[in-house]
Amino acid sequence: MRLNVNPNRMELMKLRNRLAMARRGHKLLKDKLDALIQDFVRIVRENANLRREIEREIVKAFEAQNVASLMLSEADKDLVTLASQQKLLLEVRTRYLTGVRVPHFEVKVEGDPYSYGVIRTPAELDAAFRSFSRVLPLMIRLAEVEKTIELLAVEIEKTRRRVNALEYVLIPNLEETIKYIQLKLEELARSAITGIMRIKGSMR
Repeated sequence: MRLNVNPNRMELMKLRNRLAMARRGHKLLKDKLDALIQDFVRIVRENANLRREIEREIVKAFEAQNVASLMLSEADKDLVTLASQQKLLLEVRTRYLTGVRVPHFEVKVEGDPYSYGVIRTPAELDAAFRSFSRVLPLMIRLAEVEKTIELLAVEIEKTRRRVNALEYVLIPNLEETIKYIQLKLEELARSAITGIMRIKGSMR
């Protein structure tokens, strides 16, 4: 489908400039799309690794907790629960990944998770606390990663549509229109030369 333009040299120059800009824009968008896909694949792999790590820590935590629970009296369990003085602070920020604004969570842990008395508590209790203290920051990182995957997927689809529009619609249309105008200008030039030759012939 050609663009509707008048077959003159000024329009031809404008269309050539548009074509050059469209090709540059296509290359930039294609490079961006490639970078987005690379980031997407990397984040998806991180997501899978995080899930496996969280699962391992949760299993370890509950196994240690079950063993410790069998070794503690109900009174000691209550003391352990009340004694914990650890706090987790979450700071929500944003960052840019290949031009996409994505969330960034910073986790800060304050306090001592082992503030209970160690004399009457088994080592398995320490292991349970240690694993549980690792799980929450990992889960927060997982939430950040999964939201990043979602935002990257949206941007990839949007960029792909723009690349396809340039590659399969705008650039071919401009090329076809430029070719059409060039042919028309050549026809006009030949007609003008033929007319001049006739005028010269009639003057002899």
